[in-house]
Amino acid sequence: MKHQKKKHIAILGSTGSIGRQALDVVRNHSNAFEVEVLTAQNNADLLIEQAIFFKPNAVVIGNDEKYQAVRKALEAYPIKVFSGKESIRQVVTMDEIDIVLTAMVGIAGLEPTLEAVSAGKPIALANKETLVVAGNLITEQARNRGINIYPVDSEHSAIFQCLAGEFQNEVEKIYLTASGGPFRGKSREFLEKVRKEDALLHPNWSMGCKITIDSATLMNKGLEVIEAKWLFGLQPEQIEVIVHPQSIVHSMVQFTDGSIKAQMGLPDMKLPILYALAYPNRVQTSFPRFDFANYPTLTFEAPDTENFPCLHLAYEALQKGGNMPCVLNAANEIAVAAFLRDKLTFLKIPEVVEQCMLNLHFISNPSLSDLLETDLETRNYAQKLMCCSFQSLET
Repeated sequence: MKHQKKKHIAILGSTGSIGRQALDVVRNHSNAFEVEVLTAQNNADLLIEQAIFFKPNAVVIGNDEKYQAVRKALEAYPIKVFSGKESIRQVVTMDEIDIVLTAMVGIAGLEPTLEAVSAGKPIALANKETLVVAGNLITEQARNRGINIYPVDSEHSAIFQCLAGEFQNEVEKIYLTASGGPFRGKSREFLEKVRKEDALLHPNWSMGCKITIDSATLMNKGLEVIEAKWLFGLQPEQIEVIVHPQSIVHSMVQFTDGSIKAQMGLPDMKLPILYALAYPNRVQTSFPRFDFANYPTLTFEAPDTENFPCLHLAYEALQKGGNMPCVLNAANEIAVAAFLRDKLTFLKIPEVVEQCMLNLHFISNPSLSDLLETDLETRNYAQKLMCCSFQSLET
């Protein structure tokens, strides 16, 4: 890529796990990429540090209360400083941006992603909640604008790579692999005593707190199932989850002739980040290489949806459609946040999600405003549910 023009990148959520790894990619491939915009919600100190090093055109701190601190720290640099949710939406439309990496956590990434697509910006998508909540709206707008969405999740990146050169061929099924998380094979009795410190110890991947808990409950894989439906135009029955504890096979595609293509490699999020940012090119790296001798056995097994019902709930939400995936996502965000504050037990996370799915108003064809209202109503209901029904379990 040394003879090609640099890609100017906006990174939404630059202080999170994906954002930091994306900046590592840019730092190591400065001949290919340049940072145009950085945004963060609360971590002003790290945002300032990143801005001084990469010297983007603009930065946005989502928390208005931290604007003055960021502005003052960067006043000696030719960097525009903005704050607030609306500024994040506006900054992605800058003409200089070639691609937007959406690495914000949760539904906060939805509106900026829609704004970027509307402005004609290709998307490197690491915010799975965007497609979970509003997959129909996002993909329809991307089609209308002729905009590509490049998946950053390792599993969806794997599917995308397996489909390269195969877009004219019909897909029979895809297999999304899951590590199984830190509690694979554990009994319900064991799970009743799980603490957040245990759940945050993922065996293979280094991720943020929320996604690590989602991996432990298998909700992360459920969200990926919904995301895959929209990314690849599949039906629920064409998406199968299989547990692969070694995390070497990142996912697979089965075609109608029965053949299966797999994408493999050592677990490192910088690889799918780089692939999405550099597409359609592959960039030479010094990353560690996979050695078959170190992995004489690769194993696969069915997921345990009895002890980890979040995956089943995600399939239910996908089957029902409408605003139900939005309910699933919002309820899960509230429940996981409560678990991380030691206000909810591990096994109560899926119970909160299920109760919200049973009791929130269903909308079959929601608009963006319907989804934002559903999100808010679900969060309020989940909070009330935990305060009332599960209060005795908050230990």
